[in-house]
Order: sequence, then C-alpha cells, then structure tokens
Amino acid sequence: MKTILTFVTVCALSALVHAQDVNALLKDADRYRMAADNLQVDTQINTFHADGTPDKERRYTVFAQAGRKSLVLMQSPAEKGQKVLMLGDDFWLLMPGSSRPMRITPMQKLLGDAATGDIATLSWSGDYSAQLAGEEPCDEAAKTPMCLRLHLQATRKGVTYQRIELWLGRARHEPVRADLYVQSDKLAKQARFVMDSAAAPNTVNEMHLTDRLGNGKQTRIRYLSRKERAVPAEWLNPMFLAQNPGLE
Repeated sequence: MKTILTFVTVCALSALVHAQDVNALLKDADRYRMAADNLQVDTQINTFHADGTPDKERRYTVFAQAGRKSLVLMQSPAEKGQKVLMLGDDFWLLMPGSSRPMRITPMQKLLGDAATGDIATLSWSGDYSAQLAGEEPCDEAAKTPMCLRLHLQATRKGVTYQRIELWLGRARHEPVRADLYVQSDKLAKQARFVMDSAAAPNTVNEMHLTDRLGNGKQTRIRYLSRKERAVPAEWLNPMFLAQNPGLE
C-alpha cells in the first residue's frame, strides 16, 4: 500500500511541475536572494550560544557580481581592512599590510558557523544540479503548509556544500529551509530563511544557521540592504586589491 501511495505522490508532483524545468524552480528561489546580476549587499552576522544568549556581531559589505564573482569587505573594527575575493572556484583573503593574497576555501570561517561561501554566494543555480525529491511539510514540527523538496548536487569544486536538501514554498518557490552537507556527506548545518513577508514574500531578510557537527550554536545572517551596483573590473583582481587597500 505504501508503495502505491508513493507512486501516486510522485505522479501528482510530476503533474504539479508539469513541463516546468526543475532548474527553473531553483532559479525562482535564487531571485529571493539575488534580485539582480550585480548587487551591493550590506550584511550583519550575529552569533548566539547554544542557550540563545548573544555572542558576537560583525558587519560586511558584499559586492555580488555576475559570473560568480564576489568581493567581501569586512567593516567591523576587529576585522577592518580585510577582504575576501571570490572568482569562480577561487577564493583569496587579503589582509591589511600584506602584499600577497592568501588562497582560502569557501569553507573558511568568518564568524560562528558562517563560512566565506555563505555570504559570498547568493545563488544555487549554476553551482548545483537539481532534482525534485518530493513534497513535504515546510516545517518538520508542523504538518502544513507543504513545500517542494529539491535535492541539489554540486557540479563544481569551489562550492561551500557538496549536497543540499532544499525546501521551497509550493506556490511561490521561496526558500524555506535547507540541510547543508559537506564533502564527507555529513550534515554540517541547517538553514532557515526568513522572508520579508510571510503572505507575499519578495526577498530573504535573514538566514539562520544551526551547527549540526557539535556545538549547536546559531549564526544569523541579516541582509540589511540591497542595491544594484557593478564594481570596477580592477576590484576583482587579487593583485590590485593587495596593492590598493583602500577602495572607498
């Protein structure tokens, strides 16, 4: 009986997406985080202990650019002058007073459980292949409303997570939550996305990350503002950044 129900569910889902490409669902979800090809996103990260008490706070300016390029400027006094540059699969950390960019990975920690790739990349399409895995409750603790569950598998090496289970709103395809798996296929973090409006969402306001590898701490990434901005081409050159520490 269970097999029959599973078959009926899959058929119903196939009818739901109909001729719609699953990758189009992923692109719909991307638009809630990356509304234009070139963006300036002012970002705040707060960390909390396992008991919910506040820990640290940091500010970043992220220039997310077309072609999977990003520049992150660290704005808090403890990190002021540091920069992270992402060009495709390559990441560099630039330190004040150093003339040599340092290669890093997208898993390099910024603060708490926020990795470099968590704020430098604002899209999934192009980095992952997507499959429709089923229809499930959006919240594990509640039975409604229902979400579409996508299975994402990395298609390039320079991604933060090798595999992602992503739940999207059934009607508008907004991101609701995600399970984030590292190269070893261990569940590293769980993410929840806070929209600007529950009834008619337009953009992701916050991403909440919960550590699943040990400490249970929570990291909240808040997108304070977004505006379209294409940066000068030289800003996306690691040697230029090393020789020109002041950009603004």
